[in-house]
Amino acid sequence: MGSRIILSADSTCDLGDELKARYDVQYYPFHVILDGRTYGDGVDLMPDDIYKVYREKKVLPKTAAINTAEYIEYFKQWTDQGYEVIHLTLGSGLSATYNNCRLAAQELPGVYAIDSCNLSTGSGLLVLEAADRIAAGMPAAQIAQEVRELTSHAQASFVIDTLEFLYKGGRCSALAMLGANMLQLKPCIEVNNADGSMGVGKKYRGSLDKALAQYVKDRLEGRTDIRNERIFITHSGISQERIDLVKKLVQQYGTFERVYLQKASAAVVSNCGPEAFGLLFMRKDESAAPAARAGKQNGAA
Repeated sequence: MGSRIILSADSTCDLGDELKARYDVQYYPFHVILDGRTYGDGVDLMPDDIYKVYREKKVLPKTAAINTAEYIEYFKQWTDQGYEVIHLTLGSGLSATYNNCRLAAQELPGVYAIDSCNLSTGSGLLVLEAADRIAAGMPAAQIAQEVRELTSHAQASFVIDTLEFLYKGGRCSALAMLGANMLQLKPCIEVNNADGSMGVGKKYRGSLDKALAQYVKDRLEGRTDIRNERIFITHSGISQERIDLVKKLVQQYGTFERVYLQKASAAVVSNCGPEAFGLLFMRKDESAAPAARAGKQNGAA
């Protein structure tokens, strides 16, 4: 590590091994509780393990926040050597992990806890923003400030095949789940980038293939406010045929320099379930576009 700044994140940012290695990102594994046992996300539990238990026992997982003591022990391996640490957490609207991380940071010198106000590669986009600034030689305090200001620009949404996992996790009502199932609806889950909480947006009727195609069009067609450096196609286990279709549509509607395909972590699929798919990207800074800024306050989405 050439820099004296350690870049770290909860495992829920879903960057995958290749991007973690390329940008030198450290991970703390989220806790996933499945069938009475606690696992480390991506350590001894993978998404396919969750699906297997669900198929065999109809048991769904739950997640548990990383606690303050765990964060302190984790950060000390670097702060004791004089490193500064920038750590991005799962959105505070989804978990207590940010508050726990913030409390840990208060106990140690040079630790910057950042609420990503997002999940999955929505958080991952912000990790990469931090990595770019570390590579440019920016001080840790300034990086943390700038990344916090960018949270409202990270856009995340997913189309899911079933609301059952969200319902079991307490993130949607039984009525919403039953209604979607009866009407054969594929809901779009919108991430509120004020805190990372999730809500049901547009509902797509018909097959998953039809829903995915319409979703990509809705997200990207005619947009001039999207930064084109990178976009994530993140999924919880869709077929290669569907992946190929989505990649083709993304290239049709957008002009992205890098299109990353990532599979969601065990902690993320614990909420979204199988056959979920999303597009995650950064919006342009509204301060650079006065016309777009009119009537808006604080860069809110």
